[in-house]
Parts: sequence; structure tokens; C-alpha cells
Amino acid sequence: MRQTERMRTIRDLDTVELILQAQGVLDAIRGPERVIDAGTLRALQQSGNYVVGLFDDDVMVGASIAFFGVPARRTMHSHITALLPEYRGRGWGRELKEHQRQWAFSREVGNITWTFDPLVARNAHFFLTVLGARVTGYSVNQYGIFGGGDAGDESDRLDVEWALADIAQPPADADVVATLEIPSDVEAMRVEDPAAAHEWRTRLRGEMEELLGRGLRIAGFDTPRGYLFTSA
Repeated sequence: MRQTERMRTIRDLDTVELILQAQGVLDAIRGPERVIDAGTLRALQQSGNYVVGLFDDDVMVGASIAFFGVPARRTMHSHITALLPEYRGRGWGRELKEHQRQWAFSREVGNITWTFDPLVARNAHFFLTVLGARVTGYSVNQYGIFGGGDAGDESDRLDVEWALADIAQPPADADVVATLEIPSDVEAMRVEDPAAAHEWRTRLRGEMEELLGRGLRIAGFDTPRGYLFTSA
């Protein structure tokens, strides 16, 4: 018997039932400390913001939530875009971000901002290398200490901006004046050796602040070398 091809779709979460499913998916991804509740999701969706789910057939396997920023800047802020772990590495995350990009374009939004943990290599590669977003700042313990993604550690973040019509290109090797290595899988380290993961946090913080304090800027990410710094 011929196997039925599975259908992958991205849909607006326009019912209470879908909103509750999305909350469940995000809770499964981020752990016990909820990043957003169903009531807030519903309010964002009803007020015209970006609230979608990624479905494998009829099963929601990911979600993305973004809301409009300051009107004069024509921006949106992407609060979270996440896939269940077993669905990563298939290009589906890029598909979800491209859907967000086209949705924003259709509403005359030119830039999408978000933050991410600078220790998570897979996100640094995806955001800076695959999508071509630009780092605009670095914040120490931006959201305080919470569970889920940071596993109880301090929540340092890189701020990024995705200029939708002007994707950033990696710097030429000749322009790279410093590199900053990070662990290949800090998420696993946080489970297996939280103390070592925290050491990486404090070490990266010190080195990041020193390099940025010298006037350098983060211009890209390379998996073997880490963050690539160029002269501002």
C-alpha cells in the first residue's frame, strides 16, 4: 500500500482550541516556566498580531508569535518561534521565519527584532548565518533568572534586527579581527553539568563585554570559530 504523504501547513491560531494547543506546545518546548499564556496569545491574535502554528498534518509541532513595535519604525518584535525538538533540523524553522517575513512585508513592516541566548550555537547559526539578522546589542540577565530555556541560569541576551529587504552577509575573513567560541550544545550541558554551563555564561559575558567595549561589533557566526567580530 502506498504511504500517504504528510501535509505541512502554517495556520493562523484563530480559535480558542488552537490557542490552547499552542500554549501546550510552547510549554513542552520551554519547560515549567511558561513564556506566554493562552490569554495573552488570544489577545495578541485578536488585536491583529502574528500568532501562527506549524502543523504536521493536523498535529501542531511549532508556533511563532510576534507583535507590532513602535509605529514610526515599522517594526515587529518576534517573541518566540519554536519547534518541538524532534522536528528540528528539517528546514521547518526557516520556513516558519520566512512565513513571518512575508506576513510582515504584506503589512509594510520592514524590520523584525528579537533576542536570543548567545550561548546557544544552533540559534546563533540560524539567526546570523542562515537568516542574515544583525546583532544590535548585548544585555546582561535581560529577563532575570528563570527556568525553561536557561535552566535557572542568568538570561544574558543578544538583541538582533532582521532587515527584511537587506539581509546581512557574513564578513570576509580579512575583516574578522576577533572570534569568540561557545559550546556546541550548551542545552545538553545545562542538563548534564549545570555548573560548567554557568561557567560558560560568566566567561562569555566577560569576553563579550571586553570585545564590545573595544568598539568591535558582532558581524556573524561561524560554527567552528564562534562569533566573528569586525571593527565597527
